[in-house]
Amino acid sequence: MDYSALLMPALLSLTALVGLGKGCNVYDLLTEGAREGLTVLLRILPALVGLLTAVYMFRASGAMDALASLLTPALEAVGIPPETAGLLLIRPVSGSGALAVGSELMARYGPDSTIGRIAAVMLGSTETTFYTIAVYFGSAGIRRTRHAIPAALVADLVGFAAAAFSVRLFFGA
Repeated sequence: MDYSALLMPALLSLTALVGLGKGCNVYDLLTEGAREGLTVLLRILPALVGLLTAVYMFRASGAMDALASLLTPALEAVGIPPETAGLLLIRPVSGSGALAVGSELMARYGPDSTIGRIAAVMLGSTETTFYTIAVYFGSAGIRRTRHAIPAALVADLVGFAAAAFSVRLFFGA
């Protein structure tokens, strides 16, 4: 029997029992938390819609491909395969867009190829920076990101370079 299917119902039941044991009105607390969650959603939804619209427009317009071809010399200089340029451009903005680009790279070059492996490591070692900032800063009501965006983008660049380096180091490509 697969006990992992029972994990979530057991966790929810345990939480309810602990709440009842402490004399809390579990149902009222649940509905209050849901209400707060919807409030947060309403605050961040405009930023998310704008962000996702911009990503799809950027990709559909061909601007991503044009920018990727401009970055090719710089990427080659630091040891990042130029084929992954689209992934580098889209990853900080959209996780689903990055997964689509990563899937395309793996379908074209193979998951066990150097490019496929580098793409996989890049997906696992970087963050959807602008999405994360939109969600977390938006939910906290922070309007000025100050140094957060530049620091996060530098961390993404380091993650991309480290992904290419580590795949070459461990797989000898």
